[in-house]
Amino acid sequence: MRMPLKMLIVSLGLLTVLALVAIACGGGAQEGGTPPQAQPTAEPTQKMEPTAEPTKAEMMAEEKDPFRIGVMESLTGPGETYGNVSNQSKQMAVDEINAAGGVNGRMIELVVEDSKCNAQDSITAYKKLTDVDGVKIILGTSCSGAMLGAAPLAEEDGVILFSGLATNPDIATAGDYIFRTAMSDAQLGIDTGNVMWADGVRNLATITESTDYAEGVRRTTVAQFEKLGGTVVGEERYASDVTDFRTQLTKLIESNPDGLHVAAQSEFTGGTVVKQVRELGYQGPIYSEIVPIGTTALEIAGEAATGMKAITAELDPGNNKAQEVLANFRERYEYVTLPWYLGSAYDDVYITSECLKQTNDDQDADGFRDCMYGITWSGTIGDNYSFDTNGEVVGLSNAVVEVLPLAERTEENQGYKVLGGAPAQ
Repeated sequence: MRMPLKMLIVSLGLLTVLALVAIACGGGAQEGGTPPQAQPTAEPTQKMEPTAEPTKAEMMAEEKDPFRIGVMESLTGPGETYGNVSNQSKQMAVDEINAAGGVNGRMIELVVEDSKCNAQDSITAYKKLTDVDGVKIILGTSCSGAMLGAAPLAEEDGVILFSGLATNPDIATAGDYIFRTAMSDAQLGIDTGNVMWADGVRNLATITESTDYAEGVRRTTVAQFEKLGGTVVGEERYASDVTDFRTQLTKLIESNPDGLHVAAQSEFTGGTVVKQVRELGYQGPIYSEIVPIGTTALEIAGEAATGMKAITAELDPGNNKAQEVLANFRERYEYVTLPWYLGSAYDDVYITSECLKQTNDDQDADGFRDCMYGITWSGTIGDNYSFDTNGEVVGLSNAVVEVLPLAERTEENQGYKVLGGAPAQ
């Protein structure tokens, strides 16, 4: 039987009214006809439509992300003493900058990898920083071999590699993105050769750790010494894991040199060589570079190091900034070693912050590079120094220092006295 259209409309209308009443009363049939249980009221949600462009607040938040800067230092291996002091000095500088409000309102964050003072581990650290962490500016390395290992990759990738410690002369031609506040061994060798000649040394013996850094020191020193008319009567090299040098030192003593030159990569080997050569009876003058006069090296050598001369970069006692940095470092870490390296690493962070201030982009390696070429800086290691077209620091000079007797060595004098600038020839 078909229902008349009018009755169908009325029936549908009644059903609709009943449904509305049921909804209003919280009703609704459950399975089996059991009255429904009361349900907790859910919080209303709001559907957010995606926006094509970031909001002003999002852009401001993005601008507050930290600048991420890579660090490659020898935290282990032959260069661990100065690699760690460099890393600590960098962190101290970053903490100071961040406490003062950062750079353009943004903090600096260091991403640290251990380059272990050799080329292969340096390459591994470099790839981690660039491929995984995505950094374009790297502070380091602390060893020349590590620097020379990573530099070709950095140059090819357009990544800044900025070292406060690596000194091998070959770094000067490593590329357009490679910079250093560390002075080249080319100048160190000239200065060392001049000092030995001025002291009357004419026959020289050398003992050298088999690393890029130490070999660079020996090569440039010998070149200048021979240029002045000197003769090398004996030379020995040793691996970084050697601890007994007596056989090699005996050979050098038997060559009857006027002076002995020691080029070491690690403070441990440098101090041990000096100690053992004196124990073997050598009484002549000893010449070295910065590593054998580090705190650890002098502790190992003890009285045997007294009178040894080192030609090295040295912080100016009259530089108030240098003395402030040393005092702050000693208070924070309760020690100081190799103060010039400490200061060089510290300055590198502040130079980096200045270039970030200009580019406002930690991914803009080209802008950072251009800033470096144009900057003149006064800081811990000197006043008004800059970088030439090879990224080499200019405006700094080496000093001649002499190790004091054991009883006169203090934390303040680092165990030696400054005799003055290196003589010219």
